[in-house]
Amino acid sequence: MKTRTVELVVKPRDPHFVGDGFRVHNFIPSGFRLDMERMNPFIMMDYNSKFHFSATDNPRGVDVHPHRGFETVTIAYKGKVAHHDSSGGGGVIGEGDVQWMTAASGVLHKEYHEEEWAKKGGDFQMVQLWVNLPKKDKMSTPKYQAIKKEELDRYVLPDNNGEIEVIAGGYKEINGAASTFTPIHMLNARLKSGGKADFSFPENYNTVLLVIEGSITVNEKGHAPTDHLVLMANDGENFTVEASEDALVLVLSGEPLNEPIAAHGPFVMNTKEELMQAFHDFNNGKFGYLEN
Repeated sequence: MKTRTVELVVKPRDPHFVGDGFRVHNFIPSGFRLDMERMNPFIMMDYNSKFHFSATDNPRGVDVHPHRGFETVTIAYKGKVAHHDSSGGGGVIGEGDVQWMTAASGVLHKEYHEEEWAKKGGDFQMVQLWVNLPKKDKMSTPKYQAIKKEELDRYVLPDNNGEIEVIAGGYKEINGAASTFTPIHMLNARLKSGGKADFSFPENYNTVLLVIEGSITVNEKGHAPTDHLVLMANDGENFTVEASEDALVLVLSGEPLNEPIAAHGPFVMNTKEELMQAFHDFNNGKFGYLEN
């Protein structure tokens, strides 16, 4: 098996606010090597690097907005978010939890800092991904997976050098709790300083590493500090991640969808006609109702 090399190490772009509750660096789509087609099935990545929010009695967040044609995945590293959608899904995403919402045919959604957490304030750190759906599933029924931290299985690395937490897909003999429409691996690698982990994904799978905490070296060459993204080339299968200091790394690898992408705002479809239909359906109330 061939070694997969580092294609690019990407520093975080200047942050911007989504609503007033999410201060994010946008990694996908950004530039020709991180556009939707290159990174498919990961078509959007917003990273709220560690940021301190002051206490407030009015929780910050994002008002009601629609989605169609993909899934949103929110991974909470610090802080708490309360969320609701028009299909009846909702709850609180706490530290270490994962919210996996399949918007599919269409939902309205809103998300805010959890009320009691907002009253105290604190450090907030999260990742939101958009995962594309294949054409045959874009108009399926919306669904929701609430995955608690304690439901995530872990692979303990040799010599107790860390662990791999499996959200989706698999690592060694450990399988993830999330169900997916296409083959996707989503892992949190928690490595102690000097700890190493080996990864192997099919060569054609699009693969990135997001350094949440600490710093890493990939294949003993490519160095990536905190809040940087590592894009792996599609030229091999195996690679090694070593922690230069205690580190937490989000590892994503997925089989690309070889289908056209037509995207505008909160809708990701295959054709412009389907996009126009999405806007028509939204404007005519077919996404249900959700109060601000």
